[in-house]
Amino acid sequence: MNKASFATTSVIALMAAAAAFAQQSELTYGFNGMPGLIEMPSAQSPAEGTLAGSLGYQDGHFRATFTYQLTDRTTLAARYSLIDLYDDPTTTITTGEFERSFDLHYRLTDETDLLPAFAIGLRDFMTPGRFGSEYVVATKTLGDNLTVTAGLGWGALATRGGFDNPLSSLDTRPAFGEAEPAGQLASDYWFRGDAAAFGGLTWQINERWGVVAEYSSAAYPEQPFAPAIDSDSPYNFGLTYRPNDSVQLALASLYGRDLGVSGTFTLNANNRPGMSGRETAPTPVKLRDPQAAQSWNRASEPALRAATAQLLQMEGQTLTGLELTDTTARVRYINTRYRSQAQAMGRVARLLTQVMPDSIDTFILEPETRGIPLSATTLARGDIERLENRPGAARDLLANTGFGDAGSSDTLTDTRPEADAFNWGFGPYLTINPFGGDGSVAVSAGLSLRATYQISPQLVASGTIAQSVLKADGRDPGADSTPDIQNVRTDGRFYGNDGVPVLQDLTLAHYARPGKDLYSRVSIGYLESMFGGLSTELLWKPVDSRLGLGLELNYVAQRDTDMPLGFGDYDYDVLTGHLSAYYDLGNGYHSQLDLGRYLAGDWGATLSIDREYENGIRVGAYVTQTDITYADFGDGSYNKGVRVSIPQDFLTGGTTRGSYGTEIRTRAGDGGARLNVGGRLYGQVRDAHAADLTDTWGRFWR
Repeated sequence: MNKASFATTSVIALMAAAAAFAQQSELTYGFNGMPGLIEMPSAQSPAEGTLAGSLGYQDGHFRATFTYQLTDRTTLAARYSLIDLYDDPTTTITTGEFERSFDLHYRLTDETDLLPAFAIGLRDFMTPGRFGSEYVVATKTLGDNLTVTAGLGWGALATRGGFDNPLSSLDTRPAFGEAEPAGQLASDYWFRGDAAAFGGLTWQINERWGVVAEYSSAAYPEQPFAPAIDSDSPYNFGLTYRPNDSVQLALASLYGRDLGVSGTFTLNANNRPGMSGRETAPTPVKLRDPQAAQSWNRASEPALRAATAQLLQMEGQTLTGLELTDTTARVRYINTRYRSQAQAMGRVARLLTQVMPDSIDTFILEPETRGIPLSATTLARGDIERLENRPGAARDLLANTGFGDAGSSDTLTDTRPEADAFNWGFGPYLTINPFGGDGSVAVSAGLSLRATYQISPQLVASGTIAQSVLKADGRDPGADSTPDIQNVRTDGRFYGNDGVPVLQDLTLAHYARPGKDLYSRVSIGYLESMFGGLSTELLWKPVDSRLGLGLELNYVAQRDTDMPLGFGDYDYDVLTGHLSAYYDLGNGYHSQLDLGRYLAGDWGATLSIDREYENGIRVGAYVTQTDITYADFGDGSYNKGVRVSIPQDFLTGGTTRGSYGTEIRTRAGDGGARLNVGGRLYGQVRDAHAADLTDTWGRFWR
């Protein structure tokens, strides 16, 4: 089961994390998941790197929000909502419309002894922007417990008590357009039309309990395509409770008509988890005898290989090859335990001091994955002995460490153990996919069985069978929203909807090193739930370079919707592929640019930016634009989304290379759709190359 299957909203992952790790929380989160009062914003923002997942419910309106503090001043949010809408202003209400929106909040100034903090923000700032609004807001703390907020709102935040726009040149706001192409920046709406005042206060009774009161400038007028929320009063009142510093629960009286509840769960990606360090202590470095012999008895080499393999296995490292000379030990191994390759190297290096003859004074460590060597890290044994317990040991060791490409396999003695080639796993899955322009969403939950068979170190067969227990496909579209292009994703809801076990994927994959700095992958079979065929990939990535270049070519056909072995339902095949450039920007930032052809035959590009923290938490965003027109692209106009990945060792404090991940995106249109093939090379390779090793080198001695 791929890692995204474990948690399909970042809210779920953050709820699990918040239950385990307390983080500092000194502000209130509103029902929309952003720092604020109840419905209104404030000028506050959390510490840089804070992740928050929020769930909010009131009658006719459910919200799930992921919030990320990108910088000290910039807050971003992505939100899914299920809302009831007025279809006719006097009679009809449409229930359960699915919406997604994005927010941006920027704190302009910090609070001082005399002046409040000031911030500016955009809510639901892409068309059609059902909740589209803008604001400027100020917040001042009075004493230890009282915080006062006041601001001006536009758009949806100016539907009660509005007055002429103080920005007189922007006095006209376009009417909301339900049929506008979705996903474009709604800049022609921003700060236009009437403005309205809002405000409120929070009183923290003690470290657990607080009260919130606000005057809301949102009236939710009864008109077509507007949220069907009754609003008799501008006053909202709430009670907050924090069982710990990572969790805020809230109960509120809304607009004199409804009760609402919300929960917000936070963690800071810059902080190490409170439960870290559960792994066993590393083996101490064994110091050599200063009078040691300058050579060793080569007849003992078989016993030495066996002892090395046994010691490495105790640390979750599988020895696959060993080359010994009078002064050098070259060790090739598979790291199966530690998220950081640098931490695995530290464990291996210590173990080698225990078993290697005293005359060997150089260790060359070569991590391997899927049968391919990734790099060679050269360490002086004397440095390991000298620095083990000294301050600044990681920095000093790194200064004397060499990084290069792995050596030839021809001179290695194969020590790969005979292991069970067949492995399998069984567990739950949950997926939530938004589709098309009709506001529907497909939800599937159940159990999946995944198995792999290691035919050779570089050749692996794998497959997944899934049985849904809960499946809600949304309503069928009345008409094809993209009649001029193939339905490569908008028909995804029809796949595996018969309630019987389905074959999610079944592939045979081969990995290799065809040349210096080159890596290759060939995968054939049922590559994902909707497509099967042939996928090939070639990656150029020098160990000491921040740049990587890749080429992927796929020839695939669209599978039958009941997901057996056939391809007859659609009679559609396509040649697709991309040229990719990967660049490590430093300080944990990674970029990727893909240029090429997508599944619907459209040509375009995808730009991705990810931030990876030292503890393994990863947050990113991407955008795809192709040559398909906005009208034909599918709802969203272009693909965009955010993603978050939380390593399992962050949650458990144990040692594992697994992670939980999810993606929050716009609806799955047909434009810009890429094949979801597993095992792409860059993700397999980069963590053992110089840039990543340097970033996590502090874990070498851990």
